[in-house]
Amino acid sequence: MPTIVIPFAGAEGKTRLHSSSRVRRMLAYAMFCDVLAACLPVGHTRVVTPDEEASAGAAEAGAEVVPDPGQGQGAAVEAGLAGVKLDGILVVNADVPCVVPHDLRSLLAATPAGCLALVEALDGTTNALSLPSPAAFAPLYGPGSSDLFRGHAASLGLESVSVALPNLADDVDTMEDLARLQLRAGPRTLACLAELERSVA
Repeated sequence: MPTIVIPFAGAEGKTRLHSSSRVRRMLAYAMFCDVLAACLPVGHTRVVTPDEEASAGAAEAGAEVVPDPGQGQGAAVEAGLAGVKLDGILVVNADVPCVVPHDLRSLLAATPAGCLALVEALDGTTNALSLPSPAAFAPLYGPGSSDLFRGHAASLGLESVSVALPNLADDVDTMEDLARLQLRAGPRTLACLAELERSVA
């Protein structure tokens, strides 16, 4: 069974999403819940988060919760990968609310044996990784990270491939992103948006 790691920083990881910390938290958690729901049917899911609500929700849903070391996304992923068995490894960001299980199975299927595969966002950052082993990962998130991950794979003698999966490529950083994606977003994100619309009506 594959292992899927979801790093979730909580609302503090989405500072550009909304000026209200309450709204940021609601939306970030809703998106995380949709990503978690997509991952659970596909493989053993490990959630790395400092967020108590997310930890409780993940554990209740059947995921394994890993303490976040508090040193950013790369360190969180490294913590989630510790001790993972080599039977397919995915790392999926918590801000891709359109993802469904088929997308994750497609990413696994598109990964050649012993290779690294990635799904990059429009801005060149990395939304999902498929790894041949935990050792193939390096904490390279940030601007241009897709190129950095490909370069890292090459330095290890690994082939890397880019996989075009729109539901994984479309991440959410701003309310404009949500407005563009909302008809494709998962049920928790849609419900949260509807609640926000009612509150300002």
